[in-house]
Amino acid sequence: MNAPLVDTLLSFLAQDGCTDAEFDALALRLFAGQHADNAAFRRFCQGRGATPRSVRSWRDIPAVPISAFKEVTLSCAPADSCERVFMTSGTTRGEVKGRHYHPTMAVWDASFRRNFARRFMQGAPRLRMAILFPDEQAMPNSSLAHYLALAAREFGTGDSAYFVGPQGMDFDGLRAFLRGAEASGEPCAVLGASYSFVHFLDALAATGERFRLPAGSRLLDTGGYKSQSRELPLEDFYAALAQAFGVPRERCINMYGMTELSTQLYDEGNAVVPSVKSGPHWIRSRVVDPLTGRDVPAGERGILVHCDLASFNAVTTILTEDVGVASGQGFLLLGRAGDAQAKGCSLAVQEFLQAARG
Repeated sequence: MNAPLVDTLLSFLAQDGCTDAEFDALALRLFAGQHADNAAFRRFCQGRGATPRSVRSWRDIPAVPISAFKEVTLSCAPADSCERVFMTSGTTRGEVKGRHYHPTMAVWDASFRRNFARRFMQGAPRLRMAILFPDEQAMPNSSLAHYLALAAREFGTGDSAYFVGPQGMDFDGLRAFLRGAEASGEPCAVLGASYSFVHFLDALAATGERFRLPAGSRLLDTGGYKSQSRELPLEDFYAALAQAFGVPRERCINMYGMTELSTQLYDEGNAVVPSVKSGPHWIRSRVVDPLTGRDVPAGERGILVHCDLASFNAVTTILTEDVGVASGQGFLLLGRAGDAQAKGCSLAVQEFLQAARG
């Protein structure tokens, strides 16, 4: 592990912000290290003619398609020396899973902690939390399980609890938690996978039960449905959450993250959907044409590219399979790539694998 680099990153994350020049300087330092020590990434860059001499800005760093994490080892440190390996969930049995190697969790955890405090807690003290996802013991390679464990440990009260386990969701336990919150008058938080919320909404619909959580309560959903539940249009989903929990839609926050990143992006609630997603000063996003890698004209749809300086060991810059459009200081997330965009993403993966495997 490169201890001086980790110290630099921790100091950078602790800043209140950064200039474009400061972001570029650290992005280029990370690119040079990844170009030197990450063999698969270096071969890909060589095919693009991208070297530490020619890359002048974070925007010039070649974006690695996220599917590449399933096919090759993207790590500067020896994979077997890493403290933690997060793996993508996959949607079908037997699917090859992407792997993101972390030689130390110090940077990932610091990225979570600072970002979560500002974007979800918003200055609130500790909240009693209900977690609608399995714990880390059940899913040790899940970045979301780690995220929620940190949320409960560092921002939750001692009586925070999990309501999803090996036997599924504890509907009765969650109902009791929510009734207790109503009776106490103390704000609480419910956090979990989007599909877990859908399962609970369906259970409530069968009984007609609703809750009215105390003022200051909030919800956090993430991850979409992943064939784990029925899909709901965004408008219907957030309207149903607001009705079922008695929480205003401004307090229904969606977190956008992925295993291949080390930083999460958030919206400011979902009174209007789709909502604008944005991140802290150490991650920046572009909207590109996947075939050319160039930014699309302002206001047009394209594929999201993220440059995450907290991802110091794998690659900072990834090409997602998510469609978005730039909006203000962030972007609107419009769904998964389809048709021509999906074809462009597939071609980008083929290009990467051909280069990375020589």
